[in-house]
Amino acid sequence: MGNQEMLDKLRDAIVNQDINGCAGITQEALDAGIGPVEAIEGGLSVGMKIIGDKFEAAEIYLPQIMMSAKAMNAAMEILTPLLADAKAGEGVGTAITFVQEGDIHDIGHRLVTTMLGANGFKIVDLGVDVPNDDIMDEIKKLEGSKVLLVGSALMTTSMLGQKDTVEALVEENLRNSVKIMFGGAPVSDGWIAEIGADATAENAADAARVALDIMK
Repeated sequence: MGNQEMLDKLRDAIVNQDINGCAGITQEALDAGIGPVEAIEGGLSVGMKIIGDKFEAAEIYLPQIMMSAKAMNAAMEILTPLLADAKAGEGVGTAITFVQEGDIHDIGHRLVTTMLGANGFKIVDLGVDVPNDDIMDEIKKLEGSKVLLVGSALMTTSMLGQKDTVEALVEENLRNSVKIMFGGAPVSDGWIAEIGADATAENAADAARVALDIMK
């Protein structure tokens, strides 16, 4: 089997929500000489992009996209140690992901976190209902590194907290040391410009592309 056929199998494992089979196919790809970055970029991420497009077009729904994410996670359990060994994500940076304080809606957060990890980011997942103090502490730990702050808010009330986060970064003299990407149903390009963040994305699949672009 050629490399492209192997990558297509990885892609199809994600598209078909093959949670049980994806890890085995990932190991098969590695045994065939495909590197971890190539497996992600040429196979797994392609599958997640297809899933993201189908979700956006209302061809599939949240249960299917979460099953694809689980299949991706099964593959990433095998690939992540290899990425660390190869320092494959070093040139991309660290993504600190979280759901804004006062909000516990985490489906979008988990999908975006998965997509960023699949595209070479080292992930620090702070979880849900995260206060600004915790965010500032985590950024300070990563001083001197390339850092992307990725916050999610599903409600208008928690979205307002994104402005507070940017203001806290300014007060702590940390704003220039990070790139900021906020997402969530009420978040718009206009809101991003108003609060002084860097970017938003329409969906989880698009988030990885936007994140890589602003980290260049």
